[in-house]
Amino acid sequence: MEPRNQAGLPATVGANPGAPRTVFERLRDSTHASIHIHATYRHSNKICEGLTMSDMEPRAYYDEFGENEWERLDRDPVTRMEFENTTDYLETHLPESGHVLDVGGAAGRYACWLAERGYDVTLVDVSAKQVELARENADKRGLEAQISAEQGDVRDLRFEADRFDAVCCLGGPLSHVVDDAERATAMAELRRVASTDSPVFVSVIGRFAAIRDILKFTLDASHRLLAPIAEDGKYTEARVEEYSDGEGWAECHFFRADEFESELESAGFEVEQLVGLEGVANRMKTELEEADEEAVESVREVVRMLREDRTVVDFSEHILAVCRN
Repeated sequence: MEPRNQAGLPATVGANPGAPRTVFERLRDSTHASIHIHATYRHSNKICEGLTMSDMEPRAYYDEFGENEWERLDRDPVTRMEFENTTDYLETHLPESGHVLDVGGAAGRYACWLAERGYDVTLVDVSAKQVELARENADKRGLEAQISAEQGDVRDLRFEADRFDAVCCLGGPLSHVVDDAERATAMAELRRVASTDSPVFVSVIGRFAAIRDILKFTLDASHRLLAPIAEDGKYTEARVEEYSDGEGWAECHFFRADEFESELESAGFEVEQLVGLEGVANRMKTELEEADEEAVESVREVVRMLREDRTVVDFSEHILAVCRN
């Protein structure tokens, strides 16, 4: 059997983690929510040639991001914590078998993890490139019979009601639905296609992590974004044009924990647990890459210990909600 790394992926994925990486690569891979990415883009054209950071439409962004989205969750100790903590809750709350919908599943990281454990998976993603990669990744692992992948939109899922035994929307797809009414529609769609009493897992991008990105990486260029994002969580092309330099990441809504829970409950979900997936390791990717494994394991243990603490949840880069339909 092919050797696997800590994230459950083939050892060749994200290999040579100790090799030097460019500033752009470190920032690009830090999180889906890397507001600071546009500040380094202008100085990194050779590295990110073809990646149009002025286009903040999520579909275009993830088409261009390509294989990097598959590799993202194994780039460094903190992104591996996001993956490991998510799968901890999947293992605990998923039914023993069944058909799982993976909305916004990108290149199939979670879909492959699910299929390897015996689940049938339907993956939907807005990006045609990510769907293509998901099919390739399933084929490479001999999982093509268990994983189907198609292009689609979380706001308008084509499936009949009560279709799936569990629903996943992981890594922040709902954060890219910036309009409040459209996001409510998306949450209603996730609930509609889930069978009665089935688990639904949703993770979004936290607001404090986005604010900390600006403070840590692009304060001079983007400080005028701080107050608007703190107020309502909206990171839009119009705001980047008005308050920054016009170059940004994909449009996004950054969540507070209470807000996230309230929106899910308004959609009809019972929210059983909120989880801070990176918790106190938030924005510590570079530091933990340089730490020894014993130190990283101590951090990993504390992140697990505190991941359900409400303050830690609010502070985390990604917030996971474990819901019941």
